Amino acid sequence: MTAARLLRTHLREGGGMLAAPGAYDGITARMVAQAGYDAVYMTGAGVSAAHGYPDYGLLTLTEMAEAAGVLARSVNLPVIADGDTAYGNELNATRTVREYEMRGVAAIQIEDQVAPKRCGHLDGKEVVPRGEFAAKIAAAAAARRDPDFTIVARTDARAVANLDEAVARANLALKAGADVAFVEAPQTLEEVAAVPRLVRGPCLLNIVPGGRTPDLPLAEAQAMGYRIAILPGLLLTAVMDVCDAALARLKQEGAAPASTSRPLLRERFRRLGAGEWDALRHPLPPAAE
Repeated sequence: MTAARLLRTHLREGGGMLAAPGAYDGITARMVAQAGYDAVYMTGAGVSAAHGYPDYGLLTLTEMAEAAGVLARSVNLPVIADGDTAYGNELNATRTVREYEMRGVAAIQIEDQVAPKRCGHLDGKEVVPRGEFAAKIAAAAAARRDPDFTIVARTDARAVANLDEAVARANLALKAGADVAFVEAPQTLEEVAAVPRLVRGPCLLNIVPGGRTPDLPLAEAQAMGYRIAILPGLLLTAVMDVCDAALARLKQEGAAPASTSRPLLRERFRRLGAGEWDALRHPLPPAAE
């Protein structure tokens, strides 16, 4: 079964909420899979950070599509990939969907911010008119070749206008062909709970500790009716914290931690699929006497 079919089946059959930690490269995607999760979220903020940029919409379609392909080829799980604003109008949205789909991702997220976009939990956002957003989503839905490929429509209208406008845009996007609605950054627990009640389709929740949305456990989000929860900053934050600590320790002590305190090199290679590649090697011919 393809990754796109796995995700579509989950949404259609009404299973429990999918928790999709954010990954930004092959290593973090494999770690999500090896930890036992059923989906991976390609975080645009994380991919931007991995390229040395803030989440300000500075990466191109080519860069983001290539990153999505790295994640998709690294795991046998559905990858829900951030597609930012689809990098233009409905023509660009058509190409964006085709580029992502051909790389094996299961779903793409497209938002209604004005380009260049910015992190959904920062100030200063702007959104395009409703009609422009609906046209972009309709084009994205029409562009997919696999009917199981999922379109996630994200609206940032809560920060720009109010929750009513965000809900209206989410429902408009679903009517235009989106499969999942993503109302970004509701600002109270009451608003978080209201979204699945008011939106007429499956809903995705973005969990960003320290962001605009109050923290809540996954079980509570599922009880509210959310079908997908993404945690884009989970691994990026952990990696940055651990790297800062390791670098500070090296600076202070002048030596790396002893090897006995870390997994052996071959174990790290194993987690990256070394065994699969080793099985493809031809045995060396016997040495001539």
